Amino acid sequence: MPILIFVFFATLLAGIPVFIALAFSSLLYTHFIAGIPDFVILHRMAGGLDSFPLLAVPFFILAGNLMNSAGITNRIYDFAVATCGWMRGGLAHVNIFGSVIFAGMSGTAIADAAGLGTIEIKAMQDHGYDTEFSVGVTAASATLGPIIPPSLPFVIYGMMGNVSIGALFLGGFIPGAVMTIFMMLYVSYCARRYGMGRDQAFRWSTLGRTFVAATPALLTPAIIIGGMTFGWFTPTEAAIAACAWAMILGIFLYRTLSPKQFYKVTMDTIETTAGVLLIVAAASLFGWVLTTTRVTDRFTTNPQTSLHTGYSSPTGISDNLTYGRSRVAPRQKRLTRR
Repeated sequence: MPILIFVFFATLLAGIPVFIALAFSSLLYTHFIAGIPDFVILHRMAGGLDSFPLLAVPFFILAGNLMNSAGITNRIYDFAVATCGWMRGGLAHVNIFGSVIFAGMSGTAIADAAGLGTIEIKAMQDHGYDTEFSVGVTAASATLGPIIPPSLPFVIYGMMGNVSIGALFLGGFIPGAVMTIFMMLYVSYCARRYGMGRDQAFRWSTLGRTFVAATPALLTPAIIIGGMTFGWFTPTEAAIAACAWAMILGIFLYRTLSPKQFYKVTMDTIETTAGVLLIVAAASLFGWVLTTTRVTDRFTTNPQTSLHTGYSSPTGISDNLTYGRSRVAPRQKRLTRR
């Protein structure tokens, strides 16, 4: 079992993709040490993907991509500029505030960085912000996507850990708010230290106009979270509802989503979903190996002695008793002779 852990961390440090590191270390153990048949390995990997809650993964990714292509992100950005652009270091605050809003729609950092991120970085550079600062703020604010509900990692964790996904979503509000506050405080500190100015004067008319334009997009988090809170639909159905709402906005209201764009969005969603599900399948196999060898039990019951005891084979037969007797018996004989 130490070989499994060593190979996993070695492949990660070598820069190999995560799903390859998980799958390679697991297959190395199951093939050459445990001798488990191939069909059992394939069954475990396929079984890790055979879950209804995992259907939320492609739909949340599709919802984020639809919002990016339908021009919804532009309206969110305009509203964020009208709300926070008057502050010192205004566009950096806009970056964070816009990510908070978009995090309540997509649930992934990738969609946030790819959608709002490209708009925000270009706008910050045009207003004279340093490129490194612009990229750093965008990368940091994009991490709010997996924290503020709906969150794609929460869906995967809830499925694999048998935890309530709705409870995980509700538990993400306070950490997301704390992260947002500290990010904006740090931006305020940098703005005063480096003499950043205000990017736009505050006007109630601009705020009202951009709010009205962004209101249909701002209803998306309310539909998702409110629907799950009141029991109208499950997280998977919430993801489907988010996709349907984004398509209604893009096709009928804003009229910015063409068939060609929809095809491109679908292909991008398939590509992203395949990468995510590969990691889930490999992690399912890796977790099964750790469970059947009882490594997790060792670390949870007695972590200090977990590395000095034996481990059970994948068939469930424990080797601890034999291993323990082989070490204790010679010691007892020496004590008897004394």
